[in-house]
Amino acid sequence: MDDKTEKLNLKREVGLVGAVSLIGGTMIGSGIFMSPQTVLTTIGSPGASLVVWACCGFLVILVSFCYVELGTVIRESGGEYIYILRTAGPVVAFVLIFTSVLFVRPAGVAGIALSFAQYVVAPFYSDCPPPVLLVKCVAAAAILVLATVNCLNVRFSMSVQVFFMVAKVLALAFIIIGGVVMLIKGHTENFEDSFQNTNVGINPIGIAFYQGLWSYDGWNNLNYVTEELKRPEVS
Repeated sequence: MDDKTEKLNLKREVGLVGAVSLIGGTMIGSGIFMSPQTVLTTIGSPGASLVVWACCGFLVILVSFCYVELGTVIRESGGEYIYILRTAGPVVAFVLIFTSVLFVRPAGVAGIALSFAQYVVAPFYSDCPPPVLLVKCVAAAAILVLATVNCLNVRFSMSVQVFFMVAKVLALAFIIIGGVVMLIKGHTENFEDSFQNTNVGINPIGIAFYQGLWSYDGWNNLNYVTEELKRPEVS
């Protein structure tokens, strides 16, 4: 028997475009289209809402820099699991992955899928709320389809990711251009006394930051597939 064993390695099929699409396509998800109204109603004013969004973005940028450094030093897939495994040991890493797999990730995927399903069925129920069962069925179907796509082929899943990222970027560009046009036309009434009626308290500020940070979620996804990147130092 040959004592030499080959190490199992993942195929490096994710390039720079796929890596950017993985991060951008995940971050530009249902949260960015649904959280703004929650942030605004919770914090109470447009000015404070913009401050919350800016602070959330700044925090995400700082943490992203940390993950960039970790990803180039520890070139293994797994994200925070592999980092904690290498620094704090297997027990803490197991607790992290146990809670993440059973509770955190499924809850996040379910929330995103339900938000997606509401947008999909909304055009068919313009006069009334869509049936809850229908929304759940569409969400479940979306999860199954995407899971199947990711299991079949990495390149195909990256193509799907790029397609949806482009579609969501175009949708955001349309919204941004529409807002700029409204400002040019003089519709600036929402910026007059923009900090009036701001809810200053731990509860509203905490909820607003939670919603804002949830919308930015996805910035760390690239570190889960480090071993599948063609050139990790570039991506």
